[in-house]
Amino acid sequence: MPTTIQVGTVLINDSPLITRYFGLESEPCSGNWSIVKSLDGFALDRKIHAAGWNFFFMAAEVKVTFLGAVGVKKVQNALMRILGKVQQQHFNGLEVTGIVDKRFLGVPYGTVSAHSRHIQQGWRLEGAEARWLSEHDTKWARG
Repeated sequence: MPTTIQVGTVLINDSPLITRYFGLESEPCSGNWSIVKSLDGFALDRKIHAAGWNFFFMAAEVKVTFLGAVGVKKVQNALMRILGKVQQQHFNGLEVTGIVDKRFLGVPYGTVSAHSRHIQQGWRLEGAEARWLSEHDTKWARG
């Protein structure tokens, strides 16, 4: 996994259609998930809207807390836990919205928060079943 995870990092469930259509550069992260390089959520949103597609932002925040100081490995592990939590929703994107280093009674801990995102052509968000079918078709096309 790359070490470039920071607030604003966008991950996509790597669909060849999406990366080719929008000309996105990405680097593998975990499983089918890839980190979009050189674009944050706002820049990617503008690029997607310019092509006539939509980049939905889900209001529900997903947080993971861990003991110890914020470091590359801790943030990566927290992100893997977040991906595990949101996988059942079948959204094709995720944006890291917070990485916070805190202390409680002198004990360091950190929190990573993220929001699910979804890229699609229609203006109305597809239901969970339609998103699952789209994800299933993508996996089948990969082989």
